[in-house]
Amino acid sequence: MEKFIHEKGEATLDDILRKVKSNPRIREAGAIACFIGVVRGATKDGFPVEMLEVEAYEEKANETLARICEELSRRKGIVDVQIHHNVGSFNVGEELVYVVVAGGHREEVFPVLIEAVERYKKEAELWKKEHTCRGTYWVGDEERQKK
Repeated sequence: MEKFIHEKGEATLDDILRKVKSNPRIREAGAIACFIGVVRGATKDGFPVEMLEVEAYEEKANETLARICEELSRRKGIVDVQIHHNVGSFNVGEELVYVVVAGGHREEVFPVLIEAVERYKKEAELWKKEHTCRGTYWVGDEERQKK
């Protein structure tokens, strides 16, 4: 099975673009759109983030990301979809995830890019822990942060 979860530094945007461009169907593409998710310097409530840890249930997350890529690649005009997420400890500004969509036209790739980002955030078995000036919290556990 293809690997979509990587240790920090193991995969780069250049690697993923090379993979997309090596797709036998790349001649059908007239657009390649990319999303790079980076560590934000503040929580949703505006508190400074010192660092972020990302963990994954790698086997399941790889399966989930492969499924999302395969499903979205079947859309009309889409040539390839790649979602690659890094795990480990990250400083503010460091790259966490790369989402790349290739397709015939920009009108086809942009909606799929947005959907790919929304789906991996909801469906992939990934967890983020923010280290802030107020303590360390799992993202999504905002109620405990307010206490």
